Amino acid sequence: MRLTQYTDFALRTLIYLAVDAGRRHTIRDVADAYGISRHHLTKVVQHLHHHGFVDAARGKGGGLTLARPAADIVVGDVFRKMETPSPLVECFDRNGNCAIQGNCGLTRALREALEAFVTTLDGYTLEDLVDNRQRQLRELLRIPLVERP
Repeated sequence: MRLTQYTDFALRTLIYLAVDAGRRHTIRDVADAYGISRHHLTKVVQHLHHHGFVDAARGKGGGLTLARPAADIVVGDVFRKMETPSPLVECFDRNGNCAIQGNCGLTRALREALEAFVTTLDGYTLEDLVDNRQRQLRELLRIPLVERP
C-alpha cells in the first residue's frame, strides 16, 4: 500500500498547521518548509478546505488554519477524502482483465489488508501525530515562535 503524493502533501500540511495551531500560515510557508510545489499544494489545500479540514482566507490577515481542533481530525478520514477511488489491483475492478478474476483468494486477502490499513489510520488523530513533538517539528519545519499578546 502506498499513499499518493496528494494525500502525503495533505497530511504534511495538516501537521504543519497543527504544530502552530491558531496562527495563520500561507501556502508558501508550508511549501517552503517541505520543499514542495506551491502550485500542487494549492490544489491540495483547496481539497482540504472543501472537506472541512482547513479554513482558508484570502487577502490581508488571510491564510490557512485548521478548521477544527487537531484532536477532531481523524487520519483515516483524511485518507478517505484525499485518495481518489482506484482499484488496488485489477481484480477489484469489475471490468478488470485478470484471467483468474473471482476464482482465487487474492482479492479477499487484499481487500482485508486494505480495510485493516484504513482501520489503523482511524485509530489516530492529527493530534496524535504531533503530540509531544511540537518543538522538534517547529524546528525542522522552520516555523518561527511568535509571542502572543
